Amino acid sequence: MEKQDSQPMPESGQATRGSAQGSGWKGLIGAARFWEPRRLLYNLLLFVVVVIWVTKTWPHFRPAMNLEGLGLASGLGLLANVCYCAAYLAEILIQNATSTASWNRQRWAIWVVGTLLALVFENYWIADEIYPFVQ
Repeated sequence: MEKQDSQPMPESGQATRGSAQGSGWKGLIGAARFWEPRRLLYNLLLFVVVVIWVTKTWPHFRPAMNLEGLGLASGLGLLANVCYCAAYLAEILIQNATSTASWNRQRWAIWVVGTLLALVFENYWIADEIYPFVQ
């Protein structure tokens, strides 16, 4: 005698929606596993640039070493991390369009190019906006 399940079978639309939601969460978890550990390295690299600027031009930046300057620097650090979140937009747009192996290579390329762009932008911002602002 056949054993019957007591739960009714979902309609095909519900099954598809459930698997799509599961796939979406799986993709988001995979994205976070890739991007978030690298956020630490991204922040460390940006911090190293700031330390180099401050140490190389120490007498100039000395007046900016106060609570107001710390608040402004913290705000810029927050903005840098908001910009880092743009990687998730790329993740959402590209993830389903490519295979997993090629997407992992593309992730690395996006991280390297994005980090280099952030470093160039940070140097420009310090040289053109912050350095002249400090009296």
